[in-house]
Amino acid sequence: MAVVLVSPPDRGIVTLTLDSPANRNALSAALVSELSAALAELGKDDAVRAIVLTHTGTTFCAGADLREPPDPGAFVALLRQLVELPKPVVARVTGHVRAGGLGLLAACDIAVADAEAASFALTEVHIGVVPAVISLTLLPRLDPRAASRYYLTGERFDAAEAARIGLVSAYAAEGEDVDGVLAPVLDGLRKAAPGALADTKRLVTAEMLSAFDNDADALVALSARRFGSAEAREGMAAFLERRERSWAL
Repeated sequence: MAVVLVSPPDRGIVTLTLDSPANRNALSAALVSELSAALAELGKDDAVRAIVLTHTGTTFCAGADLREPPDPGAFVALLRQLVELPKPVVARVTGHVRAGGLGLLAACDIAVADAEAASFALTEVHIGVVPAVISLTLLPRLDPRAASRYYLTGERFDAAEAARIGLVSAYAAEGEDVDGVLAPVLDGLRKAAPGALADTKRLVTAEMLSAFDNDADALVALSARRFGSAEAREGMAAFLERRERSWAL
């Protein structure tokens, strides 16, 4: 069964929907593979002006699937693919985003969240791992003080805070419709020349791509080391067994 749905184009806009609500759209090997394949096809399609990335269920993405995790290299390749894609990618978030899901969100060019439904947290330290490879997309976007706070504490924060620190571009406040906030964004993309869009995207993603060139291998190694640690084994077991971690005070 497919876990990524592709809509017919709507005046040049194609919607990709993460459709694995049973595991809260976690980054499984299947989801990473299907999303990458869909992006590759859309990136070559001259009829596509931009892509909206959204989700079913109450969670945009819960981070890595601890039962069926993707290869770290494949996830890094997916993040880079999003950044390098010649079409703008717009995230439409009407649910929760956790851990690696924030890296996926940050790889999108524009992100709009629903303040009533969306929440965010970098929970890696709570299970004994680190937000390593997702730093490639997150750190170029986030306010440095906010990055320090939320990386280290794993605190939950809302859409207004996500906008303040640079994680999302805009949000629909209480009583607003997220699609209403998205409408002028998509209208602007439809009016833009395709070649100019691609060149402008390269301009604004240059710093992020430099991080991939310089840091990706070291961050993959760090991620692998932490996922293989005793702390991670305890943290993931506690998470799956729904019990407190041994180190919690």
